[in-house]
Amino acid sequence: MAQPWDLLVVGGGTAGLVAAHAGAEIGARVALIERERTGGDCLWTGCVPSKALLSAAGSVAAARNAAPFVGTGSVEVDFEAVMAHVQSAIATIEPVDSPDALRAAGVTVVTGDAEFVGPRAVTVDGARHDFHHAVVATGAAPTVPAIEGMAKVRVLTSETVWALQTLPRRMLVVGGGPVGCELSQAFARLGSQVTLVESADRLLSRDDPDAAGVIASALADDGVDLRLGHRVTRVVPGSDYRSGVAAVSGEGGEATVAFDAVLVAVGRTPRTAGLGLDRAGVVLTPGGAVVVDRYQRTSNPRVWAAGDVTPVPHLTHLAAAHGAAAASNALLGLRRTVAMTAVPRVTYTDPEVAAVGVPTWASGPGRRPRTVTRHHDHVDRAIADGRTEGFARLTLSARGNRVLGATIVGPRAGESIAQMTLAIRARTTTTALAATVHAYPTYADGPWNAAVDEVRRRLEQPGVQRALSATLAARRARWRRGG
Repeated sequence: MAQPWDLLVVGGGTAGLVAAHAGAEIGARVALIERERTGGDCLWTGCVPSKALLSAAGSVAAARNAAPFVGTGSVEVDFEAVMAHVQSAIATIEPVDSPDALRAAGVTVVTGDAEFVGPRAVTVDGARHDFHHAVVATGAAPTVPAIEGMAKVRVLTSETVWALQTLPRRMLVVGGGPVGCELSQAFARLGSQVTLVESADRLLSRDDPDAAGVIASALADDGVDLRLGHRVTRVVPGSDYRSGVAAVSGEGGEATVAFDAVLVAVGRTPRTAGLGLDRAGVVLTPGGAVVVDRYQRTSNPRVWAAGDVTPVPHLTHLAAAHGAAAASNALLGLRRTVAMTAVPRVTYTDPEVAAVGVPTWASGPGRRPRTVTRHHDHVDRAIADGRTEGFARLTLSARGNRVLGATIVGPRAGESIAQMTLAIRARTTTTALAATVHAYPTYADGPWNAAVDEVRRRLEQPGVQRALSATLAARRARWRRGG
C-alpha cells in the first residue's frame, strides 16, 4: 500500500493552492486533488476576469467623460476586444496557479473527483489515497434561486458570464450585492440596458448605508435601472433560450422587464455535495458549509478546511490566509488563527467601496458606534479629480480614540483601506494616524483627515482647552521674566 500523504488537499482554488504550497515549503509530502483546473474561481471566473472587465468598462466610461476636455464624438464599444482582454488577463496569470507550478514546488497533482471513504482516506476515480491530514478547499458555486420559469432560459452567473460573445442589448441582473453591482455597472457602461432587481430596500446590505447610497447614484448615472425592494416572481421565456420577460413585484405592484440575458448574483453555495464528508465524520452546517474551529480544524481532527467551503466571508485573501493556517496547524501542530477583526473587503464599482473592522453604522439596537467622517468634497485630490461623491468614515473606541473600523468610498478605496487595516491590527489611535506624514494630494487624505478631525475635536473639549490655556499662561509668564 502506498505511503499516506502528509497533507492531502482537496480543491485547487486559492485556499487549496496556498495550503499545498505551504505544506511543500516545509518539506511535507503533499498531494493536491483537482477535478477540473487549478486556479479556482478567483482566476477563472472571479477576481481576475471581473476586474479585467471592470477595467475595460472603466476605460469606456472615461472616454465618454473626456468629451468636455478633448471634444470626442460617440464612443463605440468592441465587445469582442473587451472579452479578449478578459481572457488575456486570465492567460497571463494562469501559469502561476498551474499544475506545472505546483509540481515545481514539490506538490503532486492528482486529477479527478475526490470522495472520502473514511476518516483518513479518499478515493479518486477508484484509486485510494490515505493521508495523515487533509484540507478540504472545494470552494462554493453561485446559487440560482427557484423562480418559476427560470429553468427555461439560459441563466448567467459569475461563472458563466465570461462565455458571452456578443453584448446583450437588455440585461436583467438579480441581486444587489458586490457581484451584482460590479457587473451591472460594467455592462451598462459597455452599452447594455441593465435592470438590477434587489429584494432589500438598498444595495450592498453588508456595507454602510451611506456607501450604498453613493453606489446607487453611481449606477443610476451609468444608466442602470434600479428596482430596490423588488423580487423576480416568474420568468416567461422568449423565442430563444436567452431572452424573455420577467415579472418583478414590489410595493407598487407588479411590472414586467424584458431581457436578452439574465444574470443571477444572489449568493453562493458551498461545494460539499458528493464529497462523502459524512464518512469522514465531518460536520456540516444546515447550508452545507464545513464547520471549523478558529484553527480551521473540522470535527475530524485529521481533516481541516479553508476558503469558501467554510462559513466565512467569501474573500480570496481570506481564503489564502485560512489555507496557510490550516496547512501549518495540521503539519506542525501550531494554533495559528486569522484575526477576523482586520479583514478588509472591497466592492470594485466606480467609486469603490472598501470596509474593514467594526461597522461604521448602527448594526443593532443600542449599538450605535462612535464615528468621524471626512467627505470627499473636503479632500483636495477628490476636488482636483472632480470625484467628490465619496467619503472616509472611521469607527472609534467608546473610550479613547483607537481606530476599530473604517469605510472608504472613492476611487482606489481598496488601496486606501490597507492602511486602515494595519491601523486596526496595530491598535493605532487617531492621534498616531494624524501624526503620520501622508503624501499630498491623495485619496488616502480622506481617512487621515478624518483622524485629524477627531484629534481637533478632542483638543476643543473644555477640559483640554483649560489645560492648554493654563500651560500657555505659565509660558507667557516665563517669557516676561526673560526665561
